[in-house]
Amino acid sequence: MSNLNTTDERDLSTAGEQLSTAPREESAASVPAMGVIGWARWFWRQLTSMRVALILLFLLSLGAIPGSLIPQNSVDEMKVETFKGDHTTLAPLYEKLQLFDVYSSVWFSAIYILLFVSLIGCIVPRTGQFVGQLRGRPPGAPRKLTRLPAYTTWRTEAEPERVREAALGLLRGRRYRSHTVGDAVAAEKGYLREAGNLLFHIALIVMLIAFGWGQLFKFEGGKLILEGDGFANTKTQYNNFRPGTLFSDDDLVPFSFDLDEFRATYERTGPQRGTPRTFEAHVTYSEGVDGKPQKRVIKVNQPLVVDGTKVYLNAHGYAPVISVKDGKGKEVYRNVVPLLPQDDNITSTGAIKVMDGYRDADGKKTQLGFQAFFVPTFAGEGSGTMFSQFPALDYPVLALNGYYGSLGVDSGLPQNVYQLDPSKMTAFKDSNGDQLKQRLRPGETMKLPDGAGSVTFEGVQEWASFQISRQPASGWALTGSVAAIAGLAGSLFIQRRRVWVRAVPGADGVTVVEMAGLGRSESARLPEELADLAGELHSVAPTAPEPESEPEQPSEESAEGAEK
Repeated sequence: MSNLNTTDERDLSTAGEQLSTAPREESAASVPAMGVIGWARWFWRQLTSMRVALILLFLLSLGAIPGSLIPQNSVDEMKVETFKGDHTTLAPLYEKLQLFDVYSSVWFSAIYILLFVSLIGCIVPRTGQFVGQLRGRPPGAPRKLTRLPAYTTWRTEAEPERVREAALGLLRGRRYRSHTVGDAVAAEKGYLREAGNLLFHIALIVMLIAFGWGQLFKFEGGKLILEGDGFANTKTQYNNFRPGTLFSDDDLVPFSFDLDEFRATYERTGPQRGTPRTFEAHVTYSEGVDGKPQKRVIKVNQPLVVDGTKVYLNAHGYAPVISVKDGKGKEVYRNVVPLLPQDDNITSTGAIKVMDGYRDADGKKTQLGFQAFFVPTFAGEGSGTMFSQFPALDYPVLALNGYYGSLGVDSGLPQNVYQLDPSKMTAFKDSNGDQLKQRLRPGETMKLPDGAGSVTFEGVQEWASFQISRQPASGWALTGSVAAIAGLAGSLFIQRRRVWVRAVPGADGVTVVEMAGLGRSESARLPEELADLAGELHSVAPTAPEPESEPEQPSEESAEGAEK
């Protein structure tokens, strides 16, 4: 009896083999006891297993979290320096762990390379197995179909050959790969499940390659442009520039553009008051050195694209026009000073720095610095707030407080043009001995004390900031993402299954039909599908009538009793 059970189990195992191309997981008992080659093989099998690939993918996602939460040198070095100054205890630890350079760190690169190798080592053999399955045929029916999870049987007067022919035609009509093996028809369906599985993993490799290629050869920079000014795509024109590891200056596409006008309108009433309705930059651009000028409107998420380089509209703000005169009334400074928005209503701050040409009332050379606070729509005197009430230029007001002394620009250290360091400067005082502060409307002037000169708020211009970037292989990354979703959907929703139909003459000469199904995993869909197939086949080979039972013959004792 035990030999019979072993044979049946082997028979069922053969029927269900290769329903998946996933490699067999090895138990701990199979780990080699010794030998460098044995350990290397074991390590390779573990690395190329799907379990390890999923763990590495999870680690890669986990490792990207610090790159999003902690300032990165590749994105903004000044933010990194500010973070180090504010977190003197954590900064040395973060530096040792390379958390300020996550995507170029040793540990992130190791995870990335291991995941790449794991996917390659997993996909190559599975692809070979899948191609072999496509070229082969479904295995023959097990001897005992009753042991399969989905099973049905009936007797019919149709000939076995006719039943098998009808079953073969039915299964092929349902897009099963079918053929006759001995006294049964073997059929299989759902190969797209494995195809989707392989597509998903191949798409992951494509995405990894595209990500790596993009990080190596990309560049990204920002530029703030005033209305009427322009930009040429050279490295020196950028306010900030972040190249990839293998980026070369020759990779910059030659083009230029001028900001002709910036237009923005905002919702005036209702709960969405202040929300932008139009937000667009009207530019004139030209490709190459001698390109023909062309007009274009750049909007949010509608960039200007020039030979793979994209120019995105990022933000908008205001730039007061400032003029400064010295004590003799000579104009020593006139400039448009962009200020940085601090909220949705474009309350803006910045610094005005007069570095050269100014002399005080005694004729001594010095430098001036002003902290500027600008609101496009002032709430009005006595309102208790200097924050803007609306993003449009309805009631512009500029607040200034001034300093004189050394701006620190001669020290050789880089400075933020939007911030003023008054540590080596002295504040101007008003007649009451308090720091000099004044709110100005366009055209108004702030007089500096003791005949030191004046500052005039001449007017307001608008500016727009642009992000100029080139991301090689971004199309491949998008293609890989779409393919990964399609492959994942196929591997999740398509079921790989096999169906067998056996038709043999019974002991009484009536044909016995057996149908059974086997899937990769238990599912209610398989019995339902088998029942549907059986119902259609039953219309061709209907159930045979039950044989009539013979009448019972009376026994001799009963007959004798009846005669008496």
